Amino acid sequence: MTPEFNGIDHVHLNVSRRDEAADWYQQVLGFRVVAKLLFWATPAGPLTLEDSSGRIHLALFERPDAVACSALAFGASGEAFVHWHRHLRGYGLQVRMSDHKVSWSLYFYDPDNNQHEISTFDYDTVAAVMNRGEFS
Repeated sequence: MTPEFNGIDHVHLNVSRRDEAADWYQQVLGFRVVAKLLFWATPAGPLTLEDSSGRIHLALFERPDAVACSALAFGASGEAFVHWHRHLRGYGLQVRMSDHKVSWSLYFYDPDNNQHEISTFDYDTVAAVMNRGEFS
């Protein structure tokens, strides 16, 4: 029998300038530095960030020559999805929205060209907002 996981511990992201990337993730997505893991933030090690719930962790590795190649998808309620759309646009980000018929997704990039997605399966909530013309 295959052993079970208890979740995803963290996601590695290659960034060109770790301090600038950390500022972006803190300002735009609300992450914070995990103080107890700062000792890992050596030139070769990660700077670890977490979301406000402490459940989502990002490990930022400074790799100026690395090519971004991953996409990270976050889940949200329908109401939060609508808020995220407005929030991201407020930062001047190019945000693409897709209707997947059972879910909605927002796609955008960080300054190092790492792709991110915010998805919701609260389809009807977002569709109602769309029908009222509240998305720009």
